[in-house]
Amino acid sequence: MENCIFCKIAKGEIPSYKVYEDNEFLAFLSIRPITDGHVLVIPKKHYRWVWDVSNIGRYYEACQKIAQAMQKAFNTEKVLSYVLGEEIPHAHVWLLPRKEGDTIQRLMDISKTIETEYSVEKFKKIADMIKKELR
Repeated sequence: MENCIFCKIAKGEIPSYKVYEDNEFLAFLSIRPITDGHVLVIPKKHYRWVWDVSNIGRYYEACQKIAQAMQKAFNTEKVLSYVLGEEIPHAHVWLLPRKEGDTIQRLMDISKTIETEYSVEKFKKIADMIKKELR
């Protein structure tokens, strides 16, 4: 899709902090994170909804692999997943690692995403933590 921001990210036209990539899927850090390690997993091919993805099993295998790496990277048992799709019209799954002291209410309130003041170094550090556990 021509003006889809996620399609542009998948094509490399817009930079992102990638944590995972294969021939079909891409995962990158949200620039409006709810928590450290907030990852978006998208199909590289444009689909409007997650339920439209023809190889949805492979999609969720990629999500599982990333979530398991996040468990290790953030030393947590819990990684929340959301299938939303309202804010960007491209299929995507949110993965959010839980940490001590966060509340499910805060993590469920997607209106709490904010323009972050993370430095480039912090984004890179978080992405590297997850990528390290994918190896």
